[in-house]
Amino acid sequence: MSLEIRRANAGDWPAIARLLLETQLPEAGARDHLHRFLIALRDNRTIGCIGLEVYSKIALLRSVAVVSDESGKGIGKSLVAAQLDQAKQCGVATIYLLTTTAAAYFEALGFSERQRQDAPAALQDSIEFQGACPASAAFMGLAI
Repeated sequence: MSLEIRRANAGDWPAIARLLLETQLPEAGARDHLHRFLIALRDNRTIGCIGLEVYSKIALLRSVAVVSDESGKGIGKSLVAAQLDQAKQCGVATIYLLTTTAAAYFEALGFSERQRQDAPAALQDSIEFQGACPASAAFMGLAI
């Protein structure tokens, strides 16, 4: 029953799409960045995912989802840590995210709230900013 985290591939998309639907996270634009998604597996079952949109030295963390029966077991934290490592390897200096329900969770991981209007232009042009996430979503960032 060990946890495996690996880079997603095209065959993982149906499981990721299902996870996003189950956790009420936006699917819009996610598939375009599938090559930067990580998934968490237990017994060959996809139990979590996390995405990353890289824009040169900045990135948008997105689609952090864990199935409900695995919630509270540290899987989300493991996925975030693994994705932060991937971002560093890509030369990302600052990582941002939008959240409607998990600001306290990400704050505990070192992210701090930022002003949405101060978001870098590349992020403001992303599908997440253009409507996939509501305007009420908290905008957060972390220098890595």
